[in-house]
Amino acid sequence: MKVSLSWLKEYIPVDMEPADLASELTMAGLEVEAMEDRFAWLGTEVVVGRVKSVKKHPNADKLTCCRVDTGSGEVSIICGAPNVREGLTVACALPGAVLPGDFKIKNNKIRGEKSEGMICSGSELKLSSDSGGIMELDDGLEPGTTLSEALELSDYVFEIDLTPNRPDCLSVLGVAREVGALLNPPEKATYPDYELYRQRTGDFSISDYTDIAIEDPDLCPRYAAGLILDVKVGPSPSWLRHRLESVGLAPVNNIVDVTNYVMLETGQPLHAFDFDLLAENRIVVRRLGETTEFTTLDGKVHSLDPETLMICDGEKPVAIAGVMGGGNSEISDDSGRVLLESACFNPVSIRKTAKKTGIATDASHRFERGADPDGAVNALKRAIYLLSEVSGGTPAADFIDENPVKSEETSIPLDIDFLNRRLGTSFDAQSVKAILDSVEFTTEIEDTNRLFVKVPSFRVDVERPEDLSEEVARLWGYNHIETSFPKVQARGGKVSAVTELRGKIKTIMCGFGFTEAINYNFTSADSCDRLGIGPADPRRQVTPILNPISEEMAVLRTTLLPGLIENMKLNLSMQTDTFRLFEIGNTFLPSKSGTLPDEREMIAGLWTGSGNADSIHFKKRPCDFYDIKGILESLLAAFHIKGAEWVPANEENHPYLLPGFAAEINLHGKPFASVGRVQPAVLKEFSVKQEAFVFEADMKILLASIPETITSLPMPRFPSTSRDITLIVDARTRAGSVLKELETLVDSETLAESAHLFDMYQGSTLPEGKKSLSFRVVYRSVEKTLKDKMVKGLHEKISQALIRKFNADVPEI
Repeated sequence: MKVSLSWLKEYIPVDMEPADLASELTMAGLEVEAMEDRFAWLGTEVVVGRVKSVKKHPNADKLTCCRVDTGSGEVSIICGAPNVREGLTVACALPGAVLPGDFKIKNNKIRGEKSEGMICSGSELKLSSDSGGIMELDDGLEPGTTLSEALELSDYVFEIDLTPNRPDCLSVLGVAREVGALLNPPEKATYPDYELYRQRTGDFSISDYTDIAIEDPDLCPRYAAGLILDVKVGPSPSWLRHRLESVGLAPVNNIVDVTNYVMLETGQPLHAFDFDLLAENRIVVRRLGETTEFTTLDGKVHSLDPETLMICDGEKPVAIAGVMGGGNSEISDDSGRVLLESACFNPVSIRKTAKKTGIATDASHRFERGADPDGAVNALKRAIYLLSEVSGGTPAADFIDENPVKSEETSIPLDIDFLNRRLGTSFDAQSVKAILDSVEFTTEIEDTNRLFVKVPSFRVDVERPEDLSEEVARLWGYNHIETSFPKVQARGGKVSAVTELRGKIKTIMCGFGFTEAINYNFTSADSCDRLGIGPADPRRQVTPILNPISEEMAVLRTTLLPGLIENMKLNLSMQTDTFRLFEIGNTFLPSKSGTLPDEREMIAGLWTGSGNADSIHFKKRPCDFYDIKGILESLLAAFHIKGAEWVPANEENHPYLLPGFAAEINLHGKPFASVGRVQPAVLKEFSVKQEAFVFEADMKILLASIPETITSLPMPRFPSTSRDITLIVDARTRAGSVLKELETLVDSETLAESAHLFDMYQGSTLPEGKKSLSFRVVYRSVEKTLKDKMVKGLHEKISQALIRKFNADVPEI
């Protein structure tokens, strides 16, 4: 909401400095986001000048060569205005000035003659609509004085960020009320005389020309209309144009400009119809009833659903109620009779219509927050008077006010002790009354501890005593309320196991050199396409968002990977080519039809770029599969989780991972995680060329796999000994399967401590289709030092069991 200081001063006397006023408004809950003098662009380059001499341009009949005193010396300026003459005091734009329309003034030659500036007309400076000649200033002004100082051109415009519950301040009068309450002593805003329209009315009745029918009063509780005949459509007068331009609205014509002016002044949106374009010269307010295409004022065609509330004439829709008018009833230069609409609509209905159609207007912005139901008639009277004044039209002697659903007055009893307990204050009834009266609440003191408060109709946000307490606090000043602390001891609740686990994982991942990423739960609808996920995959069944912010946030995510790859793309664009990211967040998988999706918490990581830090001690290398695999292994080891089974990734389940560089991890028979290199084709879909390695794991399975107790053993007293075994097996046999069987055998033997794979070979020295796997088994006794004979027999037993299990051979010695 933009408000100019000069406009505010029409309704309330303001002597505060603009910066102080902005601060006071912000502290009262009307946050001033920006403040600027709308004439600041004049700067020091547009000054008062005096024409010292004029002569005809030697090479142009309609141009004049002028010598102009600008205070710091005389300059030559070529001028084409018919009223330029010697001794005239003018507005002079010097080189460096930038006029409206981004017109830059610089030294130039015009038809061979030097011009060192520009003598300006009122229209060129947007100070008047006169473009027939240059501005003629008072001869008493001193050359060289800045034009803003000479003409006292200063008008600060405040841009106020309002919360959705304050539609009453979406008007200059609303802000003026608030400013009045902040003055010392408080002042009441001066309202326009709404009855002035009676001075211009004709001797005819509106009921002789039209009638209004409201078929859906639940969506339109009030509809008022006025009729003005014999209007002349044309440009608005300068005062009206300047008011609109001061808050960023472009003038259109005198009819449209009046409706915009009254909306900004009172907060009540209005609409003007060309009365001669309304079939049967009547208005019907109703739901559409069927899907219909409708062309709005901006020329766009919208498909409207049957529940859309429309303003119709005797045959067809002519406006989307509370949102935008239609092109079939638009005011044009030929319009001679105007029907003015001032209505009150259901906020929820307007909000739905605006969102479905994608139309956001000043009118819908106000209606969907709640317009003053009792303000529609006053705004109509004001608009009728102004419209008849600027267009020369004659209003009807009366107007129509259909009000099938009367607004109910809100009355609230307020306990002063209750208010003081909430705020930590010590107000008495008289003080509270004075504060509420300053913003036009009507209060009655019932006794020393109780008020009876009547809420003004424009305050649709105040419904209960708590709202009145907030009103008192903000008007008195939050900074005046002393800080106090609870007298009871604060006790924190027990942290859940999931929350504790989440914190530990974050600490561990940061220790691995990863940085946490936090992405939205929403993603684009084509994210599964870009990952190559097949149609049968449950992750394909995404849950759509009804009113998405953008196409990139159209559905709930079913995997965390697209977000991390988008993070990668962003970092690469910022010239960061090496990084490690992880994210812990919910994914949303399909459930039964008609119910909410199942939320599954996952952890995902991404590693790209270098596999080690730059150092003089070792050569830099790119990261690979074993780097990201090691992260998952280390994460499991940190929580003492054993028994993880690593198998090659199923290409159907993980089409975005490159075969041969991808694995699935099972924990206790349940699929826990996937890890691998991202397919180059998938990265290309995200406009990324650099290799990336990722993992994604289920947090619920991770939590369930953490052992409840950890068994510790005393430090060994006796030395260990190790033996190796090399098996030649089928090339298709997974090393992990052999190792898992070996670990099972080791666990069954008291003297066997551990086993691991230390070498794998496949080459020309082995038969085709074969590979060599070498394992090391560690033996130890807690009672004595093992002898070679005992170890040899036990090792032979384990070796033979493996050979039989996998039909393996041993190398010839």
